[in-house]
Amino acid sequence: MARPAISGQRHILRALAQWPKDPVRPEIQLQDVLRKRFEQNTNLPEQEQLRQANALYSLLDNRYKKKYVITGSLLRPKSNPTYFTDLVKELEEAPSRSWFDRLMLRLKGVVRIS
Repeated sequence: MARPAISGQRHILRALAQWPKDPVRPEIQLQDVLRKRFEQNTNLPEQEQLRQANALYSLLDNRYKKKYVITGSLLRPKSNPTYFTDLVKELEEAPSRSWFDRLMLRLKGVVRIS
C-alpha cells in the first residue's frame, strides 16, 4: 500500500521547526512570523506550498553557500580588511552583553576621539 503524500503545509511547518533560533533578537523569531503567515494563507495551491517548502529546506541546508563559495579578497575589502570578522564577533557577543556594556558602546560611538 502506498503511503499518502505529505502536504506542502506539513513540509513548511517541519522546515520551520528546524529553523535555528536568533540569539540577537529572542523576542521576535523568523520561524514564528513565517508560521503565522502560512497558517493564515491556507488557500495556496499545493505546488506553490511545495516550492516554498523547498526554498526553506535549501536555506536550512546552506545549499547556496555550498554552491557559490566565496573566495579571494571579497570578505577583506581594502578600506577595512577586518570589517566582516569584526561584524561576526559583535553578533556573537551581543546576546551576552549587559545593559551597562550596551550603554558604554553607545557612548563610545557618540564620542569619538581622533
